[in-house]
Parts: sequence; structure tokens; C-alpha cells
Amino acid sequence: MKISLIAVGKTEDKYLIEGIEKYLNRLKHYIGFNISIIPELKNTKNLTEAQQKSKEAELILKQLNNSDVLVLLDEKGKKYTSVQFSQYINKQMIGSVQHLVFVIGGPYGFDDSVYKRANSSVSLSDMTFSHQMVRLFFVEQLYRAFTILKNEPYHHE
Repeated sequence: MKISLIAVGKTEDKYLIEGIEKYLNRLKHYIGFNISIIPELKNTKNLTEAQQKSKEAELILKQLNNSDVLVLLDEKGKKYTSVQFSQYINKQMIGSVQHLVFVIGGPYGFDDSVYKRANSSVSLSDMTFSHQMVRLFFVEQLYRAFTILKNEPYHHE
């Protein structure tokens, strides 16, 4: 299985970039993983929220293959503990999923077309985080999931 993360807009804060790279380096020992960045839309002052979400949706959906399992990182998604999330990842691997794709949407969330295409959604917290921070939190949780599956000492219960 391969896992991808699609995110709208690039990460600019050095400390977040360094943290993401730290976990990307750790993750490569467990699974093929990559991050795809969709450039932020330009000239959004003349666009409504719905128009922005629609344009972002086109760019997100363009990156997917029909066989990809799409999981939205969404505040209304299913909540997991770290152990439960590791079990979710394991279930996808056992279920012969070839490509598991997680998506972080833009500032206004997802267009209905993305919700319709999605296989599921996951919430990282009841709190709201910047889209930049969510990337770091997600890659850390993905790394944690694999250490749990391998019974490695990173996660403590």
C-alpha cells in the first residue's frame, strides 16, 4: 500500500517544515508516503467561499485515480485514538487498498463534490488548527500508527 497526503497551499513556517521532514524520514522505513501540494488559489477576493471550494475541488479530484481510497481530514470526521487510527490503517492494508489518500482542504473546507467522492473522513481533534499545523500532526500520527502496529516503544499507553 502507498499513502499520500494532498494539501492546499504550501507550508512556509520553518519549524513546521522541519517537523514534517523529521516524520517523513521516519515514515519511509514503514511505507511509501508522499505529500502533494496544491497551490493556493490566486485572486480569491472576487470569489465566494463556494467558488473557492469548487475550484479547489477540481484541483483535488484531478489528482485522484478511480481506485484511490479517499479520506478527508475534516472536523466533522470520525474521531480515533492513536491505537484506533493504527487499526484503521492496518485494516486498509489488510483490505488490499493500493493507494490511501488523505486530503487537507482549503480554508473553507471541502466542496460537496469532494465529500461525495470521499470514502471516509477523519477528525484529528475537536479543536481547530491551522492547515499548516495539521500536516505536522497528521504525519506524526501516521508515524505513531506504524510504530504501534510494529509494537515499537514510541507510543505509551
